[in-house]
Amino acid sequence: MALTGRAALLAALGSLPVGLWEPGWTGLLAVNAPLAVACACDFALAAPVRRLGLSRSGDTSVRLGDTADVTLTVTNTSRRPLRARIRDAWPPSSWQPGTEVAASRHRLTVPAGERRRVTTRLRPTRRGDRRADRVTVRSYGPLGLFARQGTHEVPWTVRVLPPFTSRKHLPSKLARLRELDGRTSVLTRGEGTEFDSLRAYVPGDDTRSIDWRATARQSAVAVRTWRPERDRHILLVLDTGRTSAGRVGDVPRLDASMDAALLLAALASRAGDRVDLLAHDRRLRALVQGRSAGDVLPSLVNTMATLEPELVETDARSLASTALRTAPRRSLIVLFTTLDAAPIEEGLLPVLDQLTQRHTVLLASVADPHLARMSKARGNADAVYEAAAAAQAQTERDRTAEQLRRHGVTVVEAIPDNLAPALADAYLALKAAGRL
Repeated sequence: MALTGRAALLAALGSLPVGLWEPGWTGLLAVNAPLAVACACDFALAAPVRRLGLSRSGDTSVRLGDTADVTLTVTNTSRRPLRARIRDAWPPSSWQPGTEVAASRHRLTVPAGERRRVTTRLRPTRRGDRRADRVTVRSYGPLGLFARQGTHEVPWTVRVLPPFTSRKHLPSKLARLRELDGRTSVLTRGEGTEFDSLRAYVPGDDTRSIDWRATARQSAVAVRTWRPERDRHILLVLDTGRTSAGRVGDVPRLDASMDAALLLAALASRAGDRVDLLAHDRRLRALVQGRSAGDVLPSLVNTMATLEPELVETDARSLASTALRTAPRRSLIVLFTTLDAAPIEEGLLPVLDQLTQRHTVLLASVADPHLARMSKARGNADAVYEAAAAAQAQTERDRTAEQLRRHGVTVVEAIPDNLAPALADAYLALKAAGRL
């Protein structure tokens, strides 16, 4: 039950003549008794709340940054019309800050025996599952003096997927892939290790490509052509330990790594390679394995949606052994982690040889653009100290990257906006060089 502002206003206005002409209990009773009767009648005529039928429909998934519409259907099974205010409660991260009040509250009138729909528009600010909370209904009488109030549990879940902002780079990377694969006209042909076809020799061809057996069977000199490797195995390894929780710019490192992983997965699946995903810190957090080319990207996006950084130190030995079990034959292992000296030197380097002996390893790391801005700071003593600190930090990262390269690891480091295309370029370079 709830007393409305209109009833309080009438009670306040009625107290004025009581105070002026008839102060005392008699005056109060003369004013408040009719008001109390009116409130009781209004309450009796309000549609009951607990007999309402509520159900949901609408979007079940949305990319981060987009909007999702969830429809709430209200069925009035009573004999009285429903005049209601509804609060459709969701977690605070379901809306942009400051917009939740306007988005979650609705006014609704439902005649007896009928149903009406209201739509709640969500615009989440974080990845993951957003589950609907209670629906609170306040039903008013015809005079608007008194209201019935109750809550209903109407479950619904909207999964907020990674935004995949790097998909804008996919057409250009696919064009380069087609050049490597020989499906577009180019001046130079990308080399590979898989035999493609035979064609007639033309001046300028590498004589080492001549197929002497085929030449002996026909009157013209025949040369072999090659194409980049297909059906190779790509294992994406996301480090979800404490270093992935750090924010670089406006996003956590883990989110930037996910975006780069999605672009690489889309490109590799188009190239005919098989893509798996492994997320690990001290234990296995997620595994996507054995998906077809058409299903791999939706599976990765759906799995990544609920991944969150864990504030624990990554167990590099367990991560390496899990990766080796997941990739039993030679593969390209793409490790998304930090280039900070301590986690690499104490965790990854001691077990790195286990990976590089059997696989090609590529390490992708998110660089902090704030370091570049700090290194250019000048003008006062504080700015000079900041520049010196930034230069020292970058030198340590460069030294760590050089250590990894000496172990045969390809290192890609870039700021969040550039990491995805830089990683795709590194993959294409490895494929063109026949190193997969």
